[in-house]
Amino acid sequence: MLVVEDIKAGYGPTEILRGLSMTVGAGEIVAVLGSNGVGKTTLNKVISGVEPARGGRIRFLGEDITNAAPPAIVARGLIQVPEGRKIFPNMTVRENLELGSYRRGRAGRAANLERVFTIFPRLLERTEQLAGTLSGGEQQMLAIGRGLMAEPKLLILDEPSLGLSPLLVEEMFALVRRIHAEGLAVLLVEQNVVQSLEIAARAFILENGIFALSGAAADLAASDDLRRAYLGM
Repeated sequence: MLVVEDIKAGYGPTEILRGLSMTVGAGEIVAVLGSNGVGKTTLNKVISGVEPARGGRIRFLGEDITNAAPPAIVARGLIQVPEGRKIFPNMTVRENLELGSYRRGRAGRAANLERVFTIFPRLLERTEQLAGTLSGGEQQMLAIGRGLMAEPKLLILDEPSLGLSPLLVEEMFALVRRIHAEGLAVLLVEQNVVQSLEIAARAFILENGIFALSGAAADLAASDDLRRAYLGM
């Protein structure tokens, strides 16, 4: 579905991404893992058209989307749930969800709302509550639900476990499994190496703007290099 070829990007004179190549296939969970400041969010922004690529090419469903405008990328079905949730705190849960179908998915809004409430029953209980009054876990559910309202073909989740308690982290990864079980392809961008590798088919380990390791998630989980670098073992 998604092909990233030798992508370079940065800010001002600083090069952040130094020639990244990766793919996401239909129905896959692919993880991009790394610590803070290695370029994960920059990669998401470049894929989504928010930041320009300085080199390389991105194709989605066979079409070249390198440096395409974000609304055009969303219209094709490549949807990002950004780091930090970015909900609208002074709008209700329902209003936040409905905004998810502003660019794509309007015709199926009612059915998609029902689907989101089935996946996240807590949101159904809070439809008229202001989003800013939700707990951190509920806000993350709302952000993912808003992404699902756009009928994604590929969903990018940027740090969905960030700031959540251990119990809510477990719940969040279980929800990602559930969404994926419906056939949705997911690009999971995370610092949580252990749990990401448990649910992903393949993974890429990002260090200083390059992929230092990549391969089947099970193989990477057993890798001595990864254990030393990220798990302190």
